[in-house]
Amino acid sequence: MFVRALLAASALVICTARESNPPHIVLIIADDLGWDDVGFHGSNEIPTPNIDALAYAGVVLQHHYVAPICTPSRAALMTGKYPIHTGMQHNVIYGAEPRGLPLSEKILPQYLQELGYKTHLVGKWHLGSYKKEYLPQHRGFDTHTGFITGKIDMYDHTNAERGMWGFDFRRDSATVSHDLFGKYATDVYTEEAVKLIRKHNSSAPLFLVVAHSAVHSGNPYEPIRAPEDIIAKFSHIKDRQRQKFGGVMWKLDESVGKVVEALQVNGLLQNSIILFTTDNGGAAAGFNSNAASNFPLRGVKNTLWEGGVRGVSALFSPRLVSKSRIANQRLHISDWLPTLYGVAGGDKSKLENIDGFDQWESLSNDFKSKRSSIVHNIDHEWNIAGITVNQWKLISGTTYQGNWDGWYNCNRRDGEYQIDLVENSYAGQAIAKLGLMPDKSKMITLRDAASLKCKNDTAPIICNPLKAPCLFNIEEDPCEFRNLADLNPDILQQMLTELSEVNRTVVPPNNKPIDERGNPKYWGQVYFNFGDFELSNPDSIDSELCKARI
Repeated sequence: MFVRALLAASALVICTARESNPPHIVLIIADDLGWDDVGFHGSNEIPTPNIDALAYAGVVLQHHYVAPICTPSRAALMTGKYPIHTGMQHNVIYGAEPRGLPLSEKILPQYLQELGYKTHLVGKWHLGSYKKEYLPQHRGFDTHTGFITGKIDMYDHTNAERGMWGFDFRRDSATVSHDLFGKYATDVYTEEAVKLIRKHNSSAPLFLVVAHSAVHSGNPYEPIRAPEDIIAKFSHIKDRQRQKFGGVMWKLDESVGKVVEALQVNGLLQNSIILFTTDNGGAAAGFNSNAASNFPLRGVKNTLWEGGVRGVSALFSPRLVSKSRIANQRLHISDWLPTLYGVAGGDKSKLENIDGFDQWESLSNDFKSKRSSIVHNIDHEWNIAGITVNQWKLISGTTYQGNWDGWYNCNRRDGEYQIDLVENSYAGQAIAKLGLMPDKSKMITLRDAASLKCKNDTAPIICNPLKAPCLFNIEEDPCEFRNLADLNPDILQQMLTELSEVNRTVVPPNNKPIDERGNPKYWGQVYFNFGDFELSNPDSIDSELCKARI
């Protein structure tokens, strides 16, 4: 009895000490990952044991919404604001585009730096790079290893876009990291993240963002690339592109596991918050020459259907009071700034005019979400808008003339789920050492609950948002089979009124025409902060300028 009481008292002391210190915060961001590309949502096709371990030991974020495309989603994460309120709502930033996330916006790493955090970005930035003040190290990150545009080839680290081509991989201020040429990008991120964790002095809290290239398409000549020996693991998949996608996903999952393991080995995991999320829905069925799966959700990346904006996400932390469950709280990616800033000890009264809510208590204690509505986007350039209020979702207009408004990749559940891989994964073993891994039975129960099963026992009601707004009961019909606009005219009008009110707050998008001065061919074939140099005639650029450093 005495020993048991002593152990309980020791556990209480450890818990109290942990809660009194700011947590280490690790954000792992996948790029274009689909809803059904992880095992914890029911897929048997491509094992993701490390990601699954995080989800089962933490909480599955079943209603976590993101923006439909890269730049707007990352802008919302960093600012706590809808993209419609920062001018970031339309399309992505291109490497030769003279704009970025407005400098008037204070972003998450800047807030955390003020609280004493050591801040690091590994991987993708994509929030502006044409002048140095838009780059990560001028916006709150102590270090950055990775790339500044929207995508790269996984081996040669180049980006081909808008008729331009150039290298885009750097460590901090270096123009290009030639020594990393030919090294698989996911491995670079993993090694860099692990190195930062090992070197971290735990007397200060850590903020680490690992923003992966995976599973975004690379360049057109070879859009999906992974080591051949890894791709060979998926020879049972008939579709060659999906085989290669499996290789990319395997390496992404391995990276997640090695980061979690490094946190545990270095004594940080027991006081960490780890968010795993995609930035937007998957590029399915050949969209962007990729092979993701959003099954059973409708649509793809860059659409306002659930497949474009309902993000695959999980949250793990020993600080969570209610663990190993499905979190049905409605969340938006803009919620993470106030949530993480608050749990880090920040004064939330300093967060003015944001759209995000502090959801920590809701998630930790399984309380009701503070959010009843989500603005998915309002884009006047593409004439699209989407909003959810309580159980109702309104979509007006659509992208690609409706050509990507369907349901894709509907047969990804064949095979057997390998639960032993979860237990034996890097992440599973690291979490088990904290005594926080649930047993197999619990994991299977959670997986079944997280696997969406859309009702199809009633006739679909066709929706064409190019002709008229569509209305869905998203709680009963998450797959958006039945357009209820004609059956519920009063609710439709209420939703249109709500959308009109939000529309009054929209600021114009800050997109700019491509600037020829940003063409990498003028800068040693490197994407560069070209806006820091006054050049009246690009053809007369002095060769010495091409050697300039950021």
